[in-house]
Amino acid sequence: MIIGACTLHLYLPGVFSLKEKRGVLKPLLVQLRRQFEVAAAEVGDQDTWQSAEIAVVAVANNAGHVYAVLDKAVRWIEEEYRAVEILERAVELR
Repeated sequence: MIIGACTLHLYLPGVFSLKEKRGVLKPLLVQLRRQFEVAAAEVGDQDTWQSAEIAVVAVANNAGHVYAVLDKAVRWIEEEYRAVEILERAVELR
């Protein structure tokens, strides 16, 4: 069993309250779960308006598949989800 975790530090331009932040992040996390069959959650910067840290996790029996799923999810955020900007990303496989 291979577990892959991708941590993303996000910048949320135009967000000026925690309520607005939830309004941006919640649909993003739901779409990640649906489209890529991964676990996704906000894991840091929870009290900061314009920044967020999210984790996306996938499990499979092949490291290449796990990495490919995580990479597709990150590319989808970069290309399709214009409400956020990825500042930093880290991937860890176990």
